[in-house]
Amino acid sequence: MPADDIAADTLLGIQRLYGAQSHLIDEGRAAEWAATFTADGEFRSPSYPRPATGTRELTAFAERFHASARAAGLVTRHVLTNLWVESADDHRARVRAYLQIVSTPAGGPSRLERMTVVTDDLVRDGGRWLVRRRAVHRDDAPRDGARGGPARREHDEHDEENA
Repeated sequence: MPADDIAADTLLGIQRLYGAQSHLIDEGRAAEWAATFTADGEFRSPSYPRPATGTRELTAFAERFHASARAAGLVTRHVLTNLWVESADDHRARVRAYLQIVSTPAGGPSRLERMTVVTDDLVRDGGRWLVRRRAVHRDDAPRDGARGGPARREHDEHDEENA
């Protein structure tokens, strides 16, 4: 369904998913964050050596992320903006958004760690939206000269671009 025809309750449910994800990972609630993905959900980012796939790997990824920030004395925030639901129907959605990772040391100034574009394939399960596949593209990665922005490729089940 084109973005202009997406139902308000669908948009609200998707917005709630992203709000919850940011708070959960930043608060160290790793298992709850992982539960916002499907049981076989996948997270791919060039910031990490390999994708995290499935609930166990996603939980471990989120635990490591939070522990690393704490060990460095940082409060880390995921700031998701410019949410664009490209398409959606009753069961699936394709979403793109900007994601900023911001860190703040105790008593120090906040700093932008990285700026990314997130592309997600979502599925609705029992009335709840879940991430089936997330591909993260860093702004400091090679650019697509024609658009001057992050190189954008359609991804499929075998995409190894961000492995």
